[in-house]
Amino acid sequence: MMSNVNEIHKKTILIATQNEHKKREILDILKNIPGVLFKNVEDFPFLPFVEENGSTFEENAIKKATTLAKVCNTWVLADDSGLEIDALNGRPGIFSSRYAGPNATDEENIGKVLSELKGVPKEKRTARFVCSIALASPYELLLVVEGYCEGYIAEEPRGNKGFGYDPIFYVLQYHQTFGELHSSIKNTISHRAEALKKLKERIIPFIRII
Repeated sequence: MMSNVNEIHKKTILIATQNEHKKREILDILKNIPGVLFKNVEDFPFLPFVEENGSTFEENAIKKATTLAKVCNTWVLADDSGLEIDALNGRPGIFSSRYAGPNATDEENIGKVLSELKGVPKEKRTARFVCSIALASPYELLLVVEGYCEGYIAEEPRGNKGFGYDPIFYVLQYHQTFGELHSSIKNTISHRAEALKKLKERIIPFIRII
């Protein structure tokens, strides 16, 4: 994932996600942090399954980061994120990835959301993406950050970029959905981008460059 030059002197951080889309976004935003070597879950075989049974995005991110940091004996970065829709009283929320069922596809989740919003006018289709990111060492929780992105739910999917609910999340500033926006733009305004920018600012004092 990064050059192996001087890797022995870098701080190893496991990105605790099997979602390739999330991993690419995280690496794209954090790639220039000096003194850090990012690792994938594939680099740590036999990782335990961490049930995300918290009541908030923050609780889930913290649980995953602290649990895996102890198991792997390394720093771990974990996130939990999802979509909150005002007209649905905050749903799908922490159940975003499995809103239409445990093994639901993105299309099935989108379909359920759109069916529940049928007939709801644009001005009442306000929503936001939320992302909580936790960073933990084997000994303690180091920091937690959260990012948000406000928008509206479109009446139908638009665009084939991104993942999850991106095709129906309309950003007023650009008059496009996340499914239409180029990643270079999305990765500067998204909920995950906002959270990662905060993490990037705060992580530097924790990194000791040898």
